[in-house]
Amino acid sequence: MTGSDFPNRGRVFAAALLTGLALCASAPLSAQIPARGDSAPAPRQSTTFQFALANGMQVVVIPDHRAPVATQMLWFRVGAVDDPPGLSGIAHFFEHMMFRGTKAVPGDGFAQTVSRNGGESNAFTSHDYTAYYEQIAKDRLPLAMRLEADRLMNLTLTEATVGPERDVVLEERRMRVENDPQSLMNEQMMAALHLSHPYGRPVIGWAEEIRHIDRVNAQDFYRRHYAPNNAILVVAGDVTPDEVRKLATEHYGKLPRRPLEPRSESAEPPRLAETRMTVRRADARVPVFSRFYRVPSYTQGRPGQAEGLEMYAQLLGGGATSLLYRTLVEDRKLASEAGADYDGYNRDAGNFVVYAVPRPGVTLEALEKAVDQVLAGTVRAAPQAQDLARAKTRLVASTIYRRDSQFALANTYGQALAIGLTANDVDTWPTRMRAVTGDQVRQAAAGLSRRNAVTGYLLPSGGKK
Repeated sequence: MTGSDFPNRGRVFAAALLTGLALCASAPLSAQIPARGDSAPAPRQSTTFQFALANGMQVVVIPDHRAPVATQMLWFRVGAVDDPPGLSGIAHFFEHMMFRGTKAVPGDGFAQTVSRNGGESNAFTSHDYTAYYEQIAKDRLPLAMRLEADRLMNLTLTEATVGPERDVVLEERRMRVENDPQSLMNEQMMAALHLSHPYGRPVIGWAEEIRHIDRVNAQDFYRRHYAPNNAILVVAGDVTPDEVRKLATEHYGKLPRRPLEPRSESAEPPRLAETRMTVRRADARVPVFSRFYRVPSYTQGRPGQAEGLEMYAQLLGGGATSLLYRTLVEDRKLASEAGADYDGYNRDAGNFVVYAVPRPGVTLEALEKAVDQVLAGTVRAAPQAQDLARAKTRLVASTIYRRDSQFALANTYGQALAIGLTANDVDTWPTRMRAVTGDQVRQAAAGLSRRNAVTGYLLPSGGKK
């Protein structure tokens, strides 16, 4: 994860704009960043240990002995990009099915068993991965591993379970997307941003295609992708590497490898022009201007490129001290909200988002013009030294505070490994952010191309642009 995963005033709105890039039943733990960003606490280093089981499962251990608790996360290198044509949403649907039971633990016995033992369990799906987790007392970790190993190999898939869960997902889509004009707008913009890449399909899927998912599709997806050699086990907590190795070998090591479905490699064709769209909805409460840029990610960019984009997002739109907020909200009184966000932890391309909500009487056209004036200014000149220093402090502080959360630690390393990065990439992120220069930020600004962007206007019905 990066600093942009932790909300401040601007990022909360950005998170709403980006709804659908990942579907989680519960939100990640978030850190409280110092309000002015003047100083960051001293880092507490996290030591990680890595090994592999004979069947190909990767294991990461992050000892944290402050409390007798453990967090187990099982990450699978499968997400919405792996949905077969015509079956968008099946990766997320299958996340639901993993809680429908096995012969040994039928129905919702998995969640009930974890809960009876004082733990919590849940899961989430993105375009690039699916992750399952349990937070439980250390002495119950063997139980959590036994339950996960059982459903990894012995999941019960029948029409009696698939049909009702398909209806649950369709209802989830109605609640999260179809009843939220902002989410609908985002879905349309992402589809337009990615011409041929599966990132253009919503993680939750298109309703028309979700309805076609059946037991045979689910069984085939399970067989092709859910195998120990396609998984990364991350255990953080009051454990030692030897303890985890013994438990993982006992519970997961006996599971057989399976042939895996090769992951697709998408080559996006060049975009020839900017895309623009206007969505009018009776249920839209306020007008919103947003622009999504397709940009390099941490896995794709040149050295320092993603870090420059991360820093630029923080300077441009990372809260009440950011350039967009100061200029549009406080100084010019054109907007009630404005910000930016960089989503760079992806297996393929990243997204850079700029957004603003106009004050009453201000048109979206006038607001867009003002936003573009701010963007143009960041291309002409590097940021002020004090602004850059404050942005670095805030981003690095987010990482330091995250080390106090066992779940966040496990999530950080698991996400990085699932998209093709390394533990070293996680460990060195604060150092790389401290090294970002003003010229790198200016280059990031200059690299935002309208040709590789989608600009959207969301308007209440009858509203003026």
